[in-house]
Amino acid sequence: MGFVLFVIIALTIVLDQISKLIVARTMSLGDSIPVLENIFHITYSVNPGAAFGIMAYQTTFFIVTTILLLLVMVFLFYRLGQEFQIVKIALALQFGGAVGNLIDRIRTGYVIDFFDFRIWPIFNIADMAIVLGVSILIYFILFMSKDYGCFD
Repeated sequence: MGFVLFVIIALTIVLDQISKLIVARTMSLGDSIPVLENIFHITYSVNPGAAFGIMAYQTTFFIVTTILLLLVMVFLFYRLGQEFQIVKIALALQFGGAVGNLIDRIRTGYVIDFFDFRIWPIFNIADMAIVLGVSILIYFILFMSKDYGCFD
């Protein structure tokens, strides 16, 4: 399973960084390409803050916090037993997403976003991986944790 987790992390980081590179190299900031008019666009945007732009320009805080959270995740990878593979997959998605956005913050001081559904803040592949990982973790906690003796 370790190899699968590595692949999830690596693919998340690589796809995230390549997609951001393509957007940054082929579009100007603020450009928007309609994929489905008024529904889904590729819009080049930058976010110097956290989700929804909160705490903008607190780059050092985000870098330090992300590194600390990554260390916690590494600890959890090693502490969780084989029976917690679903949790490890969730953590791998979150880890890959966090690293993808961390690379941006270290390199530029902001995160590149481009998926634009017009009714939600613009986001990227790293954000999708983080949300998917958190969703899996919430599902595990709500519906599966009792089967594993958690929270008894």
